[in-house]
Amino acid sequence: MTETSRRPTISLALQGGGAHGAFTWGVLDALLEDDACAIEGISGTSAGAMNALCVASGLMENGRDGARAALARFWTAVADSAPFAPPPGDAAPGLAPGMKLMLQWTDWLAPEQLNPFDLNPLRDVLAGQFDFARLRRDCPVRLFIAATHANSGKLRIFREHELSVDALLASACLPTLHRTVSIAGEPYWDGGYSANPAVFPLVFDCTAPDLLLVLLTPLHYAETPASAADIRGRLRELAFNSTFLREMRMFAHLREQAAPGPAWLPAWWPGGRLERRLAALRFHAISADALLSDLPSESRLTVSRPFFERLRDDGRAHARNWLARHRGDLGRRASLDLGRLFY
Repeated sequence: MTETSRRPTISLALQGGGAHGAFTWGVLDALLEDDACAIEGISGTSAGAMNALCVASGLMENGRDGARAALARFWTAVADSAPFAPPPGDAAPGLAPGMKLMLQWTDWLAPEQLNPFDLNPLRDVLAGQFDFARLRRDCPVRLFIAATHANSGKLRIFREHELSVDALLASACLPTLHRTVSIAGEPYWDGGYSANPAVFPLVFDCTAPDLLLVLLTPLHYAETPASAADIRGRLRELAFNSTFLREMRMFAHLREQAAPGPAWLPAWWPGGRLERRLAALRFHAISADALLSDLPSESRLTVSRPFFERLRDDGRAHARNWLARHRGDLGRRASLDLGRLFY
Protein backbone atom coordinates (compact mmCIF):
# COMPACT_ATOMS: atom_id res chain seq x y z
CA MET A 1 0.00 0.00 0.00
CA THR A 2 1.40 3.42 -0.98
CA GLU A 3 1.90 6.34 1.36
CA THR A 4 -0.85 8.26 -0.43
CA SER A 5 -3.37 5.48 0.06
CA ARG A 6 -2.65 5.44 3.80
CA ARG A 7 -3.59 9.11 4.20
CA PRO A 8 -7.01 9.69 5.77
CA THR A 9 -9.65 11.11 3.46
CA ILE A 10 -11.63 14.16 4.57
CA SER A 11 -14.38 16.41 3.30
CA LEU A 12 -14.31 20.17 3.83
CA ALA A 13 -17.10 22.58 4.79
CA LEU A 14 -16.06 26.17 4.05
CA GLN A 15 -18.05 29.08 5.44
CA GLY A 16 -18.59 32.33 3.61
CA GLY A 17 -17.56 35.65 5.06
CA GLY A 18 -16.51 38.02 2.30
CA ALA A 19 -12.93 39.22 2.71
CA HIS A 20 -12.55 36.97 5.77
CA GLY A 21 -12.46 34.11 3.27
CA ALA A 22 -8.76 34.95 2.93
CA PHE A 23 -8.37 33.30 6.34
CA THR A 24 -9.68 30.09 4.75
CA TRP A 25 -7.17 30.59 1.94
CA GLY A 26 -4.43 30.34 4.56
CA VAL A 27 -5.99 27.29 6.23
CA LEU A 28 -6.26 25.46 2.91
CA ASP A 29 -2.75 26.49 1.89
CA ALA A 30 -1.32 24.95 5.06
CA LEU A 31 -3.39 21.77 4.70
CA LEU A 32 -2.34 21.34 1.09
CA GLU A 33 1.30 22.01 1.92
CA ASP A 34 1.25 19.49 4.77
CA ASP A 35 -0.32 16.76 2.61
CA ALA A 36 -1.76 15.10 5.70
CA CYS A 37 -4.99 14.00 4.05
CA ALA A 38 -6.81 13.45 0.78
CA ILE A 39 -9.91 15.49 -0.08
CA GLU A 40 -13.12 13.84 -1.25
CA GLY A 41 -15.70 16.62 -1.18
CA ILE A 42 -15.94 20.35 -0.51
CA SER A 43 -19.06 22.30 0.42
CA GLY A 44 -18.76 26.07 0.18
CA THR A 45 -20.82 29.21 0.38
CA SER A 46 -19.90 32.64 -1.01
CA ALA A 47 -16.18 33.13 -0.27
CA GLY A 48 -16.11 29.48 0.78
CA ALA A 49 -17.42 28.55 -2.67
CA MET A 50 -14.60 30.57 -4.28
CA ASN A 51 -12.03 28.75 -2.16
CA ALA A 52 -13.62 25.40 -3.02
CA LEU A 53 -13.45 26.26 -6.72
CA CYS A 54 -9.76 27.21 -6.42
CA VAL A 55 -8.89 23.92 -4.74
CA ALA A 56 -10.82 21.84 -7.28
CA SER A 57 -9.39 23.68 -10.27
CA GLY A 58 -5.84 23.63 -8.93
CA LEU A 59 -5.97 19.92 -8.08
CA MET A 60 -7.22 19.24 -11.59
CA GLU A 61 -4.42 21.27 -13.17
CA ASN A 62 -1.40 20.39 -11.04
CA GLY A 63 -2.26 18.57 -7.83
CA ARG A 64 -1.71 20.18 -4.44
CA ASP A 65 0.84 22.68 -5.73
CA GLY A 66 -1.68 23.68 -8.36
CA ALA A 67 -4.38 24.17 -5.73
CA ARG A 68 -2.11 26.39 -3.64
CA ALA A 69 -1.21 28.43 -6.72
CA ALA A 70 -4.87 28.77 -7.74
CA LEU A 71 -5.79 30.11 -4.29
CA ALA A 72 -3.00 32.69 -4.35
CA ARG A 73 -3.81 33.71 -7.93
CA PHE A 74 -7.52 34.17 -7.17
CA TRP A 75 -7.16 36.25 -4.01
CA THR A 76 -4.45 38.41 -5.54
CA ALA A 77 -6.62 39.06 -8.60
CA VAL A 78 -9.63 39.97 -6.44
CA ALA A 79 -7.51 42.45 -4.49
CA ASP A 80 -6.04 43.98 -7.64
CA SER A 81 -9.45 44.33 -9.29
CA ALA A 82 -11.10 46.27 -6.47
CA PRO A 83 -12.75 49.49 -7.76
CA PHE A 84 -12.31 51.16 -4.36
CA ALA A 85 -8.89 50.42 -2.90
CA PRO A 86 -7.60 51.45 0.53
CA PRO A 87 -4.22 53.19 0.79
CA PRO A 88 -1.34 51.08 -0.61
CA GLY A 89 0.30 48.80 1.95
CA ASP A 90 -2.51 49.28 4.49
CA ALA A 91 -3.32 45.96 6.19
CA ALA A 92 -5.94 47.51 8.48
CA PRO A 93 -9.51 46.21 7.97
CA GLY A 94 -11.03 49.53 6.96
CA LEU A 95 -13.14 50.50 3.96
CA ALA A 96 -12.05 52.85 1.22
CA PRO A 97 -14.02 56.14 1.19
CA GLY A 98 -15.66 55.24 -2.12
CA MET A 99 -16.90 51.93 -0.69
CA LYS A 100 -18.30 53.64 2.39
CA LEU A 101 -20.21 56.08 0.21
CA MET A 102 -21.62 53.29 -1.95
CA LEU A 103 -22.78 51.37 1.13
CA GLN A 104 -24.67 54.45 2.29
CA TRP A 105 -26.40 54.64 -1.07
CA THR A 106 -27.59 51.03 -0.78
CA ASP A 107 -30.21 52.22 1.72
CA TRP A 108 -31.87 54.20 -1.08
CA LEU A 109 -30.80 52.73 -4.41
CA ALA A 110 -31.21 49.24 -5.88
CA PRO A 111 -28.19 47.53 -7.47
CA GLU A 112 -29.59 48.30 -10.95
CA GLN A 113 -29.47 52.02 -10.05
CA LEU A 114 -26.11 51.90 -8.32
CA ASN A 115 -24.49 49.92 -11.12
CA PRO A 116 -26.52 50.39 -14.32
CA PHE A 117 -23.86 48.72 -16.48
CA ASP A 118 -23.68 45.66 -14.18
CA LEU A 119 -19.92 45.92 -13.73
CA ASN A 120 -18.58 43.12 -11.54
CA PRO A 121 -14.82 42.56 -11.26
CA LEU A 122 -15.42 39.15 -9.67
CA ARG A 123 -17.13 37.96 -12.85
CA ASP A 124 -14.04 38.87 -14.86
CA VAL A 125 -11.72 37.12 -12.38
CA LEU A 126 -13.77 33.93 -12.47
CA ALA A 127 -14.09 33.90 -16.26
CA GLY A 128 -10.40 34.60 -16.73
CA GLN A 129 -8.95 32.09 -14.26
CA PHE A 130 -11.10 28.97 -14.40
CA ASP A 131 -11.88 26.48 -17.13
CA PHE A 132 -15.47 25.74 -16.19
CA ALA A 133 -16.08 23.43 -19.13
CA ARG A 134 -13.19 21.21 -18.08
CA LEU A 135 -14.23 21.38 -14.42
CA ARG A 136 -17.71 20.20 -15.30
CA ARG A 137 -16.13 17.24 -17.03
CA ASP A 138 -13.03 16.41 -14.96
CA CYS A 139 -13.50 17.90 -11.48
CA PRO A 140 -11.33 15.77 -9.12
CA VAL A 141 -13.48 16.34 -6.01
CA ARG A 142 -17.16 16.47 -5.25
CA LEU A 143 -18.33 20.09 -5.02
CA PHE A 144 -21.41 21.51 -3.34
CA ILE A 145 -21.86 25.24 -4.05
CA ALA A 146 -24.69 26.84 -2.08
CA ALA A 147 -27.02 29.58 -3.35
CA THR A 148 -30.43 30.77 -2.14
CA HIS A 149 -33.49 30.86 -4.37
CA ALA A 150 -34.57 34.49 -4.05
CA ASN A 151 -38.30 33.86 -4.44
CA SER A 152 -38.64 30.93 -2.04
CA GLY A 153 -35.65 30.99 0.32
CA LYS A 154 -34.86 27.39 -0.63
CA LEU A 155 -31.29 26.17 -0.71
CA ARG A 156 -29.92 25.38 -4.15
CA ILE A 157 -26.81 23.21 -4.32
CA PHE A 158 -24.82 23.44 -7.56
CA ARG A 159 -22.76 20.31 -8.15
CA GLU A 160 -19.49 19.98 -10.07
CA HIS A 161 -21.28 19.17 -13.35
CA GLU A 162 -23.24 22.44 -13.02
CA LEU A 163 -20.30 24.76 -12.41
CA SER A 164 -20.37 28.11 -14.16
CA VAL A 165 -19.44 31.72 -13.55
CA ASP A 166 -23.08 32.45 -12.72
CA ALA A 167 -23.30 29.62 -10.17
CA LEU A 168 -20.34 31.06 -8.27
CA LEU A 169 -21.65 34.62 -8.55
CA ALA A 170 -25.03 33.43 -7.25
CA SER A 171 -23.38 31.91 -4.18
CA ALA A 172 -21.83 35.31 -3.37
CA CYS A 173 -24.68 37.60 -4.43
CA LEU A 174 -25.48 40.11 -1.69
CA PRO A 175 -28.74 41.56 -3.06
CA THR A 176 -28.18 45.07 -1.72
CA LEU A 177 -24.87 45.29 -3.60
CA HIS A 178 -25.21 42.95 -6.60
CA ARG A 179 -27.90 42.27 -9.12
CA THR A 180 -29.88 39.08 -8.66
CA VAL A 181 -28.22 36.23 -10.58
CA SER A 182 -30.55 34.40 -12.95
CA ILE A 183 -29.77 30.77 -13.83
CA ALA A 184 -32.15 28.84 -16.08
CA GLY A 185 -34.73 31.55 -15.47
CA GLU A 186 -34.55 31.28 -11.66
CA PRO A 187 -33.30 34.10 -9.37
CA TYR A 188 -30.55 33.45 -6.81
CA TRP A 189 -28.94 35.33 -3.92
CA ASP A 190 -26.08 34.58 -1.55
CA GLY A 191 -26.01 31.03 -0.26
CA GLY A 192 -25.44 32.26 3.28
CA TYR A 193 -29.15 33.00 3.65
CA SER A 194 -29.96 29.28 3.44
CA ALA A 195 -26.71 27.45 4.32
CA ASN A 196 -23.33 28.70 5.49
CA PRO A 197 -22.18 26.16 4.46
CA ALA A 198 -24.35 23.12 3.73
CA VAL A 199 -22.95 20.20 5.72
CA PHE A 200 -25.53 17.53 4.89
CA PRO A 201 -24.22 16.86 1.33
CA LEU A 202 -20.85 15.89 2.81
CA VAL A 203 -22.65 13.44 5.10
CA PHE A 204 -25.04 11.87 2.60
CA ASP A 205 -23.27 12.27 -0.77
CA CYS A 206 -19.68 11.58 0.34
CA THR A 207 -18.14 8.60 2.12
CA ALA A 208 -15.25 10.22 4.04
CA PRO A 209 -15.92 9.83 7.78
CA ASP A 210 -13.84 12.93 8.69
CA LEU A 211 -15.50 16.32 8.11
CA LEU A 212 -13.42 19.45 8.68
CA LEU A 213 -15.33 22.71 9.19
CA VAL A 214 -13.48 25.97 8.47
CA LEU A 215 -15.50 28.60 10.34
CA LEU A 216 -15.43 32.35 9.76
CA THR A 217 -18.33 33.38 11.99
CA PRO A 218 -17.50 33.10 15.70
CA LEU A 219 -19.48 30.55 17.68
CA HIS A 220 -19.19 32.77 20.74
CA TYR A 221 -18.66 36.51 21.09
CA ALA A 222 -16.88 38.08 24.05
CA GLU A 223 -19.02 41.22 24.10
CA THR A 224 -22.56 42.33 23.29
CA PRO A 225 -22.72 45.12 20.70
CA ALA A 226 -23.94 48.51 21.90
CA SER A 227 -23.71 50.95 18.99
CA ALA A 228 -26.29 50.99 16.22
CA ALA A 229 -23.69 50.03 13.60
CA ASP A 230 -22.32 47.16 15.70
CA ILE A 231 -25.83 45.86 16.38
CA ARG A 232 -26.64 45.84 12.66
CA GLY A 233 -23.38 44.04 11.97
CA ARG A 234 -24.09 41.41 14.61
CA LEU A 235 -27.60 40.88 13.25
CA ARG A 236 -26.16 40.17 9.79
CA GLU A 237 -23.66 37.71 11.21
CA LEU A 238 -26.28 35.91 13.29
CA ALA A 239 -28.62 35.68 10.31
CA PHE A 240 -25.90 34.15 8.14
CA ASN A 241 -24.88 31.70 10.85
CA SER A 242 -28.32 30.59 12.02
CA THR A 243 -28.84 27.95 9.32
CA PHE A 244 -25.43 26.43 10.00
CA LEU A 245 -26.09 26.29 13.77
CA ARG A 246 -29.45 24.61 13.22
CA GLU A 247 -27.90 22.03 10.91
CA MET A 248 -25.13 21.23 13.37
CA ARG A 249 -27.63 20.95 16.22
CA MET A 250 -29.57 18.52 14.04
CA PHE A 251 -26.48 16.35 13.57
CA ALA A 252 -25.72 16.47 17.29
CA HIS A 253 -29.30 15.38 18.02
CA LEU A 254 -29.26 12.64 15.36
CA ARG A 255 -26.00 11.23 16.69
CA GLU A 256 -27.48 11.15 20.16
CA GLN A 257 -30.59 9.38 18.90
CA ALA A 258 -28.47 6.93 16.92
CA ALA A 259 -26.59 5.83 20.04
CA PRO A 260 -26.38 2.07 20.78
CA GLY A 261 -29.76 0.42 21.21
CA PRO A 262 -31.15 -1.70 24.05
CA ALA A 263 -28.81 -3.90 26.05
CA TRP A 264 -30.41 -7.06 24.72
CA LEU A 265 -29.18 -6.27 21.18
CA PRO A 266 -25.85 -7.93 20.34
CA ALA A 267 -22.87 -5.57 20.12
CA TRP A 268 -22.35 -6.41 16.46
CA TRP A 269 -25.90 -5.35 15.50
CA PRO A 270 -25.36 -3.08 12.49
CA GLY A 271 -28.40 -0.80 12.65
CA GLY A 272 -29.66 1.01 9.60
CA ARG A 273 -27.57 2.74 6.95
CA LEU A 274 -28.22 6.18 8.50
CA GLU A 275 -27.21 4.99 11.96
CA ARG A 276 -24.00 3.47 10.61
CA ARG A 277 -23.11 6.66 8.74
CA LEU A 278 -23.81 8.88 11.74
CA ALA A 279 -21.83 6.63 14.05
CA ALA A 280 -18.84 6.74 11.70
CA LEU A 281 -18.76 10.53 11.33
CA ARG A 282 -15.89 12.43 12.92
CA PHE A 283 -16.24 16.21 13.05
CA HIS A 284 -13.32 18.64 13.26
CA ALA A 285 -13.16 22.43 13.10
CA ILE A 286 -10.64 25.19 12.52
CA SER A 287 -11.92 28.58 13.62
CA ALA A 288 -10.56 31.89 14.83
CA ASP A 289 -13.20 33.29 17.16
CA ALA A 290 -10.86 35.68 18.97
CA LEU A 291 -9.17 36.90 15.79
CA LEU A 292 -12.22 37.43 13.60
CA SER A 293 -14.60 38.67 16.31
CA ASP A 294 -12.16 41.51 17.03
CA LEU A 295 -12.42 42.73 13.43
CA PRO A 296 -15.11 45.31 12.63
CA SER A 297 -18.11 44.00 10.73
CA GLU A 298 -17.24 46.16 7.73
CA SER A 299 -13.95 44.31 7.37
CA ARG A 300 -15.83 41.59 5.48
CA LEU A 301 -16.00 44.10 2.62
CA THR A 302 -12.38 45.24 2.86
CA VAL A 303 -10.67 44.33 -0.41
CA SER A 304 -6.92 44.86 -0.29
CA ARG A 305 -3.91 42.65 -0.86
CA PRO A 306 -2.19 43.48 2.49
CA PHE A 307 -5.37 42.67 4.42
CA PHE A 308 -5.88 39.42 2.49
CA GLU A 309 -2.27 38.41 3.10
CA ARG A 310 -2.60 39.20 6.80
CA LEU A 311 -5.65 36.93 7.05
CA ARG A 312 -3.92 34.26 4.95
CA ASP A 313 -0.98 34.21 7.34
CA ASP A 314 -3.35 33.98 10.31
CA GLY A 315 -5.17 31.09 8.63
CA ARG A 316 -1.91 29.26 7.96
CA ALA A 317 -0.87 29.68 11.60
CA HIS A 318 -4.23 28.39 12.89
CA ALA A 319 -4.10 25.39 10.54
CA ARG A 320 -0.55 24.52 11.57
CA ASN A 321 -1.50 24.71 15.24
CA TRP A 322 -4.55 22.56 14.61
CA LEU A 323 -2.47 19.95 12.78
CA ALA A 324 0.07 19.91 15.58
CA ARG A 325 -2.69 19.11 18.09
CA HIS A 326 -5.07 16.98 16.05
CA ARG A 327 -3.17 15.32 13.21
CA GLY A 328 -3.51 12.01 15.05
CA ASP A 329 -7.29 12.45 15.26
CA LEU A 330 -7.78 12.28 11.49
CA GLY A 331 -8.97 8.83 10.54
CA ARG A 332 -9.33 7.82 14.20
CA ARG A 333 -11.54 10.06 16.35
CA ALA A 334 -13.44 13.34 16.36
CA SER A 335 -11.75 16.47 17.66
CA LEU A 336 -14.99 18.47 17.87
CA ASP A 337 -17.64 17.83 20.52
CA LEU A 338 -20.93 18.51 18.72
CA GLY A 339 -23.02 18.13 21.85
CA ARG A 340 -21.02 20.71 23.78
CA LEU A 341 -20.94 23.31 21.02
CA PHE A 342 -24.24 22.92 19.18
CA TYR A 343 -26.81 21.01 21.24
